[in-house]
Amino acid sequence: MATPGENDADDYLKKHKVVELLDNLSGLLFFHRPENPREFLIEQLEQLKISQQGGVKGPNLFSRTNLDAVFGMLDPANKKYITFDQYKHALTTLGVKDINECPDGVNEDRISYETFIMEGNQALQRCSETYKRP
Repeated sequence: MATPGENDADDYLKKHKVVELLDNLSGLLFFHRPENPREFLIEQLEQLKISQQGGVKGPNLFSRTNLDAVFGMLDPANKKYITFDQYKHALTTLGVKDINECPDGVNEDRISYETFIMEGNQALQRCSETYKRP
């Protein structure tokens, strides 16, 4: 059983999305492996601040190009759609935790390329928003 101090610490970390922030920053750091990690982290935090203030896309490990590549691997026959299970698995693999369970095409079990890219971009943006919205 957690102590009141541990509960307070956990509440603080959740409220301020500290774990998500550190996960995102460490992922970017390990992926890019910059010569000057401190400077790189400062730049990422500055980008995150700009994102919070201006609504622009924040720093993220994955891009539209990555989403295109993932969709291409899931649709080798070029049908221009994937199944809902493939959609969920792909986004989970990219680190998305809050997947839209009702994207366009879910009832037909056909998630189009356009829907996948739109949902993926939105989900990745939410992942990079390791701050509270004003």
